[in-house]
Amino acid sequence: METPLTGHTGAADARDYLAEERTFLAWIRTGLALMGFGFVVARFGLFLAEMRLGRDGVAASPNRSSLWFGTVFIAVGVAVNLLSIRRHLRVIADLNHGQFGYRRPSRQAVVLALFMALVGVAMAVHLVLT
Repeated sequence: METPLTGHTGAADARDYLAEERTFLAWIRTGLALMGFGFVVARFGLFLAEMRLGRDGVAASPNRSSLWFGTVFIAVGVAVNLLSIRRHLRVIADLNHGQFGYRRPSRQAVVLALFMALVGVAMAVHLVLT
């Protein structure tokens, strides 16, 4: 059974609210994943220092760059969650007022994708240089 794309009135129905709820939850999962990955990256420097201690028998200072990269990931995860709350409230208000019309692509998604691409390039450069 196909649903026509045209003929949609301005009033929102339950499907619109449920779709927005799923989108909101997906953004929350993305933020949580970024924070979890940040924690792992931050602790990876300590793991490498412990590995060197066990192998060489010499105490090595932990790699500070992994701590900073991890902290940045955690901060971005927090920002994604906060921005998703703002976006969700705005979309729900638009749905309630029947004013949900054409929208531009999600700025939040584009910025996050660009950030992740830059992080990927930085990580690749870091791996090649070390």
